[in-house]
Amino acid sequence: MKINGRYIIPFLCVLILFSSCGKDKEIDTDKPFIDISFPEAFPKNCDTIYFGESLNLRILLTDNSELGTFSIDIHHNFDHHSHSTEVTECNSDPVKDPVNPFIYIKDFDIPAGLKEHETNLSITIPSGDGNGIYDEGDYHFFISLTDKEGWSAQKGLSIKMLHR
Repeated sequence: MKINGRYIIPFLCVLILFSSCGKDKEIDTDKPFIDISFPEAFPKNCDTIYFGESLNLRILLTDNSELGTFSIDIHHNFDHHSHSTEVTECNSDPVKDPVNPFIYIKDFDIPAGLKEHETNLSITIPSGDGNGIYDEGDYHFFISLTDKEGWSAQKGLSIKMLHR
């Protein structure tokens, strides 16, 4: 039996095409979620954090598929700008100019394969730096969560940072 080459090549191309077509992966279109509603959660909107002490970050991070990373950004709110995601209004100090404001920005990895992760992370808040003690007053505690697919969620909290 003689095999005709002009039929073999198209047949192989069609065979490869159909064998490479598998079941399509379901696309993740859901954002992750940051939960601070459980009793042990910290901080919550309007909480106070003290300079020279440690805070125990307790937040619950969830996703329908897989978590990725989260970050914390603490910065002053002396000008009363807003990116709060909370409905509760906090008592604000009068507007003021920063002299030596505290700034904290850090990224954290979440162990691979998790759909839920509760943080239990100690963060030390120094009293000051080489420029003196940090300014007391209104600050924002901003949490950002990104899942493995790149969807993100944010939670912006208004807090007070004071010296004891």
